[in-house]
Amino acid sequence: MKLKILVGTVTNTAEYVAQAIEMDCADLVDEIEVVMMDGLSIDAFAEDALYLLCTSTYGAGDVPDNAQALYASLDDAPRYLGHVRYGVIALGDAGSHGATFAFGGRKFDERLECLGARRIGDIFTHDASDGSVAEEVATAWCRAWLPTALAQMPA
Repeated sequence: MKLKILVGTVTNTAEYVAQAIEMDCADLVDEIEVVMMDGLSIDAFAEDALYLLCTSTYGAGDVPDNAQALYASLDDAPRYLGHVRYGVIALGDAGSHGATFAFGGRKFDERLECLGARRIGDIFTHDASDGSVAEEVATAWCRAWLPTALAQMPA
């Protein structure tokens, strides 16, 4: 099974997290592909894969600029995504944006669920204001999440 990590980022932190997961979790899955969300559409979910959305939050709770086209296409060209199984890593800064903390990932999660996709496990959030290193804590979460997620994939 392939793990396809879709990355939405402004300052590249989400990209660094995805790359750390790609390197550290290669022993848990057959293949890992990191794909920036730039210019993607709902068609990004056509592949038979386990998806991991790794996205930061921009401004007052928006998805990053490079994720705007993908997010918009979930509304503009909706289709049933019942075959999609996914996880979410939502990055944010609770210290500066408490009311909209990690909304980039939460918005994707809400829209995907409305289209019939099924999230496996809880959304993982990383708070940039807590002093932890996003790459380290997200990779540890992913190592714990992946075996459970892979076990729930259709045969």
